[in-house]
Amino acid sequence: MADFLASGPGTFVLILAQSLLIVAFVMISLLFLVYGDRKIWAAVQMRRGPNVVGAFGLLQSVADAFKYIVKEIVIPAGADRPVFLLAPLISFTLAMAAWAVIPFADGWVLANLNIGILFLFAVSSLEVYGVIMGGWASNSKYAFLGALRSAAQMISYEVSIGFIIVGILISTGSLNLTEIVRAQDGAGHFFSWYWLPHLPMLVLFFVSALAETNRPPFDLPEAESELVAGYQVEYSSTPFLLFMAGEYIAIFMMCALMSILFFGGWLSPFPMLPDGALWMVAKMAFFFFLFALVKAVVPRYRYDQLMRIGWKVFLPLSLGWVVLTGLFVQFEWFGGFYVRWAEVS
Repeated sequence: MADFLASGPGTFVLILAQSLLIVAFVMISLLFLVYGDRKIWAAVQMRRGPNVVGAFGLLQSVADAFKYIVKEIVIPAGADRPVFLLAPLISFTLAMAAWAVIPFADGWVLANLNIGILFLFAVSSLEVYGVIMGGWASNSKYAFLGALRSAAQMISYEVSIGFIIVGILISTGSLNLTEIVRAQDGAGHFFSWYWLPHLPMLVLFFVSALAETNRPPFDLPEAESELVAGYQVEYSSTPFLLFMAGEYIAIFMMCALMSILFFGGWLSPFPMLPDGALWMVAKMAFFFFLFALVKAVVPRYRYDQLMRIGWKVFLPLSLGWVVLTGLFVQFEWFGGFYVRWAEVS
């Protein structure tokens, strides 16, 4: 068996099995994320939420997914049929591809790339094409306007997210996500993580992640009162399901990134408890809870407010923080608190 796994076909089988395991984890998590999102929203509004299908309504997401799959796919008469069907597939595939470089524990990563952050940037920047293709191929003015809004919003907040991550990279001295987590493994445990030295950027990253994934209060591309659901307005059945699944997978990816970049990934916050993948999953679930809570309690922004915050507030602040972090690292101020690459090497 060991000889087979060391061969070319064996390596292919091993990588395929690991890929399917990650896909299974993400898709099963997706069912409970949608359920949790609806339950949290219902609790804030003092409603019961899903409670009929399965115990406590746990199978409601499965029933909804099955409903979408068996429904007829309706394609508008004037739509560009190949592009119309390809758009949701691209959004879903790219959202899944980003998980290849996410480490769930030390050594638990499909592709431990030295340029893992660059890979994530590349994949996330391509996700906007699925949205643009969906809006353009629908042959609808409302869908096209929603796609343009979404493209402008995603590109705007990718810039600020990029500069926020640059500050983390300066402290770590590596583009590898595993090394970023290891750099936070200090004697202070919870207080050694990057949330403390990079606290201002944690807030900016959380808000930028909301805008990047079109989550409320920044769900302007899907504003029902203006664009009747934006670029998804002409989609139904499985293509609509792929769009929504891709959106939730991207949200879960942002939760994973926050856990890795600011909260130590798989590291335990307590010295008496061991590190492991359970800590990583627990942190991701906590951040999704915050995402769902914001959706339930914060009113929607206007589009001009959204773009003003991205370009006139977040971009200068994140760029200024990169300069400050560079100074902290170069002159080793604050006792070398920001120079983690010296500790790792």
